[in-house]
Amino acid sequence: MLVGVVVVLAAAVALVAVLSMDTTGEKGSGLGDEFSYDITRLRKVDPKLIGYTETGGIDLAMFREPRGLALGPAGRVAVAGDTKVVTFDKAGAQVAEFKLAAPPQCVAVGPDGTLFVGILDHVEVVDAVGKPKATWASLGADAVLTGIAVGEDSVFVADAGNREVVRYDLAGKMLGRIGRKDPERNIPGILVPSPHFDVAVGTEGLLWASNPGRRLVEAYTFDGDREVAWGTSSSAIDGFCGCCNPTNLALFADGRVVTSEKGLPRVKVLGVDGSLKSVVAAPAQFADEVRGLDLAVDAQGRILVLDPSAKRVRIFVAKEKQ
Repeated sequence: MLVGVVVVLAAAVALVAVLSMDTTGEKGSGLGDEFSYDITRLRKVDPKLIGYTETGGIDLAMFREPRGLALGPAGRVAVAGDTKVVTFDKAGAQVAEFKLAAPPQCVAVGPDGTLFVGILDHVEVVDAVGKPKATWASLGADAVLTGIAVGEDSVFVADAGNREVVRYDLAGKMLGRIGRKDPERNIPGILVPSPHFDVAVGTEGLLWASNPGRRLVEAYTFDGDREVAWGTSSSAIDGFCGCCNPTNLALFADGRVVTSEKGLPRVKVLGVDGSLKSVVAAPAQFADEVRGLDLAVDAQGRILVLDPSAKRVRIFVAKEKQ
C-alpha cells in the first residue's frame, strides 16, 4: 500500500511540473537582470575594429544548400552543395558543374585541380574535368566529414562524428589520426558538440584545426603533436562564444588565421598567437541563424565567405588595399 501511495505522489508531482512549464517563454528565465543575454548589444561591433569592406561576390542561386568552399589553381572557386560541385573563375563566372551521387559536406582542391569531396563518411575524388577517380574507404557509421584540406603530399579530413582529423596520402591510404585525447602528449582531445569542425594546412608545415567545443584554435604537426593552442570562451569580440566555436577557419600565407562563428555570426582575422588583428564582418552583416560560414583566402589576400543563408560567396578586401 505504501508503494502505491509513493507512486501516486510521484505522478502528482510530475503532473504539477508539466503544468507549470513555460512552453511559450513568456514568463522569462526567472533569473536576475545580470543573467540576461542581450544579443542585440552583442551584434554591434565598434566600426574602428572592422578592417574589411565587402566588394562583391558570387551568386549561388543554383544551389538549394551550399555547404563547402575551396580555392583551386588560377584563382578558381569551388562550391559544394546539394549533389554537385560548381566551379567559378576568379571573376565569378561559372566554369563547370560536376554531379555527385550523394550530398557533399566539404570540398578541397589540389594543385592540379583535382577535387577532394567529403560525403558524410568518406571522400570522393574527382579530376579537374569532372571524371570520378576514386572512392575512399568509409570512416564508419559515426563519421561526419565537415572539413578537408590538401597539402603537398597529404589530405586531411575533419571528422566531426569521430572527433578527430584523419590524414591520408594523395591516393587515399590512411597515414594517421590527429587530435584524439592523449594526456601523455598533452592533447586534451577535440570536442565537437555540433557538426562544425574545420582544418587548414599552413605554409609552416602545421595542420591547423578548430576545436569548437573548447573554443580553441589548435595547430598540430602532421604526426599529431599539438604545437599551438589558443582561444578564449567569451562573447567579447576577441573571444569565441556559445557552445562550439569557431566553426570554420582559413589561413593567410603569413600565418594569420581567419575564423568564423555561428550563433553570433562574425568573421575575424587573428594573429598566429590568437590576438585580434581585425574584424572582417560583424554579426549585423549576417542573418541571425546563419551557420556554416566556410572560408578561403585567395592569392590577393581577399577573404571569401560562403554565406548559405544569402546563397552567395561574399568577398571582403582589407580597407588599406582599396
